Amino acid sequence: MDFDLTEEQRLLKESVDRLMAGAYGDFEKRRGYQEEAKGYSPKLWAQYAEMGLLGLPFPEAQGGFGGGPLETMIVMEAVGRGLAVEPYLTSVVIGGGLLRLAGRDDLIGELVGGEATFALATTERQSRDDLFDVATTARRSGEGWVLDGAKSVVLYGESADHLIVSARTAGQRRDRDGISLFLVPGDARGVSRRGYPTQDGLRAAEIQLESVQLPAGALLGAEGGGLPLLEQVVDIALAALCAEAVGAMEALHELTLDYLKQRKQFGVTIGSFQAVQHRAADMLVALEQARSMTIYAAMMAENPDPAARRPAIAAAKALVNRSAELIGKEAIQLHGGIAMTMEYKAGHYFKRLSMLINQFGDTDRHLRVVAEAGGLEPAA
Repeated sequence: MDFDLTEEQRLLKESVDRLMAGAYGDFEKRRGYQEEAKGYSPKLWAQYAEMGLLGLPFPEAQGGFGGGPLETMIVMEAVGRGLAVEPYLTSVVIGGGLLRLAGRDDLIGELVGGEATFALATTERQSRDDLFDVATTARRSGEGWVLDGAKSVVLYGESADHLIVSARTAGQRRDRDGISLFLVPGDARGVSRRGYPTQDGLRAAEIQLESVQLPAGALLGAEGGGLPLLEQVVDIALAALCAEAVGAMEALHELTLDYLKQRKQFGVTIGSFQAVQHRAADMLVALEQARSMTIYAAMMAENPDPAARRPAIAAAKALVNRSAELIGKEAIQLHGGIAMTMEYKAGHYFKRLSMLINQFGDTDRHLRVVAEAGGLEPAA
């Protein structure tokens, strides 16, 4: 099987790499973006739109550029290398993915043009990573709906123009049936948002919904049919997270090698010691294994059969998690104390990788998915 990029994909990679080099080549710029009101630079987000990155995953009929998971993988690797703080995953991959799956072409144009951002609000304090554990309720009121409940750790939920909220329209709290998705304006009456920084430098929010009144058109997809849509888009997001982790691991590995070539001990560079070389080689092997599984995840991300897609994505995430843990720990140890300073990049890559390892399920959770499925099916 040919894993080489096409000419169009190479051009995309070059253009995104140039964007990230210009925007994040100076690490101090990242701090400046984080200090802006939204936790990222609206000016840089507009550049994403001008380059067509916000419309990349959508068909041309929906105002996009007809890209797929492989193109998303290219962008997310660049995001990982740059430690970018823009809400590409939450707004484009997840928010846009749900809009696409729900057939809401009327809203995709706003996203593609950079006029609106979206945030996924599914996690509740008791739910952990179970998408079906939903206590937030939605009841009919005339022709519309009324939502009540709370959501936690909503990435970029503080600044998002629209929140995509899971709410229960039927059944008990942990039933798989009866979950619906709603599009909630971020400034709707009854919505309160408390934002805060996360450990890796992004932004998240606690969302409270108190008698939030919505029109009938706020329902995304079929009533009670939200969980399959959520599970599908989360699998797509997991493939994208794997790609971001590969980009971050690649940058951290390069940063570590440069340090080993410069740092001297006993009058020689520490990179000349064989034991250190072996550890650097182990990091490279872990990186390449993660890269291969990320390509596999991208190939399987759009598979309509969840029985084949879910274990494939879970296997990729589990291996990428293990690689990220190994590379992160080795980088910190080989750098020594400098790696823990706020002024040096290595510690920030480590923090981001630590968050990626646990997002949408930790390693043990994904290994259970693979085990319960009885292994993997070959990619089509």
